[in-house]
Amino acid sequence: MSKIENIKFIGAFMFLAFIWGSSFILIKKSLLTYEPLEVSAIRVSLSSLCFAPFVFHLRKHIPWNKLIFFVLVGLTGSGIPSFLYPIAQTEISSSLSGILNAMTPIFAFLTGLVFFKMKFSKREVFGVFIGFLGTVILVAFGERLSSSANVWYALFVIAGTLCYGLNVNLVEVAFKNVSAFMVSAVSFFLIGPPAMIFLISQNRFNDWITNPNFIQSTLAVCVLSIVATVISTIIFFQLIKKAGGVFSSTVSYLIPIVAIMWGILDGESFTLNHAIGMALILSGVYMIKRKNQDLESDS
Repeated sequence: MSKIENIKFIGAFMFLAFIWGSSFILIKKSLLTYEPLEVSAIRVSLSSLCFAPFVFHLRKHIPWNKLIFFVLVGLTGSGIPSFLYPIAQTEISSSLSGILNAMTPIFAFLTGLVFFKMKFSKREVFGVFIGFLGTVILVAFGERLSSSANVWYALFVIAGTLCYGLNVNLVEVAFKNVSAFMVSAVSFFLIGPPAMIFLISQNRFNDWITNPNFIQSTLAVCVLSIVATVISTIIFFQLIKKAGGVFSSTVSYLIPIVAIMWGILDGESFTLNHAIGMALILSGVYMIKRKNQDLESDS
């Protein structure tokens, strides 16, 4: 890899870590005006609309025989998680949501093992155990002392990371010869119409614009849709194709740190249980990914 390419990868890595680490505080601010399902529907709808002109332009070059995979990538990469995270954050802090998001590489390993017949070592299995132990600590004790929140809503975040883990493997296996931009455009375009229908059926526009937090929430959900979803997804898919799942999933190490920083700035607490849970999860992620990193460095 040349020096310029290395700088590009580092820049992309830092951008993804910052914007995805900021997603949880953006969801929190969006919820000041919009209901959880509305935040999700707006996010998916805007993303779909952004990609629509490109899908029309590329329509003759799209491998429509992979339609089912485009739909699956759209659902696992944004469609389903975008609904799960706002629901979770009605009861848990953005910091806890960001920490639990680090489970993504662990689920990438598990879904690869179950659905794509990946080989595994004892160290990787132990890494999964350590990661889940950290998750149990967070769910059972993470915010019990610092708030009256129902931390079992953290299970929605865990389900979202399962989707993201499956998404990493789907992109890497099903779209090796398809451009990252095309994968992003088509997958998001396909999941947009149902979200738009849902928004129209809500008929709550007057309630939104009369809310004192309308501007703040709308800006937050727009950044969440266009920057944290559309632009970031294109970059992420490109990293998977060029640098592999190892490099791209390493972003998960920094996302919780960014999320915690935003949470503290917004008045959220960060307890010892948070720290222990995060340390265990990231240790598990490291143990799972270390083998693959060693193989890449030898190649």
